[in-house]
Amino acid sequence: MFENLIDRLESSFKLLKGEGKITEINVAETLKDIRKALLEADVSYKIAKSFCDDVKETALGQNVLKAVRPSQMMVKIVHDELTKLMGSQAEDINLKGNPGIVLVAGLQGSGKTTFSGKLALNCKNKRGLKTLLVAGDVYRPAAIEQLKVLGEQIGVTVYTEEGSKDPVKIASNAVEMAKREGYSVVIIDTAGRLAVDQEMMDEIAAIKNDVHPTETLFVVDSMTGQDAVETAKAFNDRLDFDGVVLTKLDGDTRGGAALSIRAVVNKPIKFVSAGEKMEALDVFHPKRMADRILGMGDVVSLVEKAQEQFDEEEAKKLQKKLIKNQFTLSDFYDQIQQIKKMGNIKDLASMLPGVGKALRNVDIDNSAFKGIEAIILSMTKAERENPQILNGSRRRRIAEGSGTSVVEVNRLLKQFEDTRRIMKNMAGGGPKNAMRAMGAMRRR
Repeated sequence: MFENLIDRLESSFKLLKGEGKITEINVAETLKDIRKALLEADVSYKIAKSFCDDVKETALGQNVLKAVRPSQMMVKIVHDELTKLMGSQAEDINLKGNPGIVLVAGLQGSGKTTFSGKLALNCKNKRGLKTLLVAGDVYRPAAIEQLKVLGEQIGVTVYTEEGSKDPVKIASNAVEMAKREGYSVVIIDTAGRLAVDQEMMDEIAAIKNDVHPTETLFVVDSMTGQDAVETAKAFNDRLDFDGVVLTKLDGDTRGGAALSIRAVVNKPIKFVSAGEKMEALDVFHPKRMADRILGMGDVVSLVEKAQEQFDEEEAKKLQKKLIKNQFTLSDFYDQIQQIKKMGNIKDLASMLPGVGKALRNVDIDNSAFKGIEAIILSMTKAERENPQILNGSRRRRIAEGSGTSVVEVNRLLKQFEDTRRIMKNMAGGGPKNAMRAMGAMRRR
């Protein structure tokens, strides 16, 4: 997401000439290029113009420190204005109530059902809330089945009424059941259409009026660009929803919806979703998104993802094993599984400042681990715990069992030993030793 916009903005800042001051003359060409970049990203002309006017008003006449070039000052100003455009700060959903009720609305194909499952997992695992999913799409049997499958996958109960065609009654009965059985949160997945129509609006409004949700969320496919903004406006005019969820951020999208939607409907983006994994749901942070748009990375989100997956006690045990040089191939395999749970490797790498652009045209995904996993799983437990016993015949057997070659097995074992050496030095508080080990690896 935002790849073209990132490139265009980067080139725009290079146009800014002069030292010591930003003036109307030296900023004009830069703002013209920024406006074009926003329009190409599918931001509406009105919002793009307003944004550039705000940047210009803030920038004009600002003194630039001797240590800072005008282009660097402009990056900061654009960053601050982007953050403001997208809402300034993150906003959580309201789950207070007995129970808290989340009504999920949107067009067909926007990702409502998948998002409902992701939010249920978020409520269950991250917030520790007993959660009930409600299958309120009575027109698509596949939607009900999909929600059942997702519920089973994440360990959340799904309320359905087979044969019923009354979504208002289904939602009402589900809330009553939730009250009786002590559920803290009810998430209602509703029907969508291919386009906004009066029947759909009447139905979702009737559900809202009946169950009185504590939170109404509008789910929008970010790949639909400016159309997404217009659809959000139509829904908001009727439903007065509380927040927006942007899905499919991993797709080929220009980002216009993320930049425009807050300004049009004056409602916050609360979540962003990328991929089909149930864990792939993130709170929307305007500042962090502005960081990514300007190529600054998003280290905070990367650290948060790591903290979610790595248990502190397990980390301490692992550190002790590393110091004692007892880190095994079984531990190595476990660490790969933890990294994979954090999300797509390329997406994770893009959160590091400067790395995203370097990897833009490089095809990296979690399948890159398959060969390594196959080799490790083809070993016996004794071989994984004691790789020093892997002689030539054992390596040939492992290569055949994993569908790889002896060369690949040897390469993995070499990489494992180098990794173990570096991790031992780092865990033992010896960064100089770690740097020497890494230097030795590069020379080989």
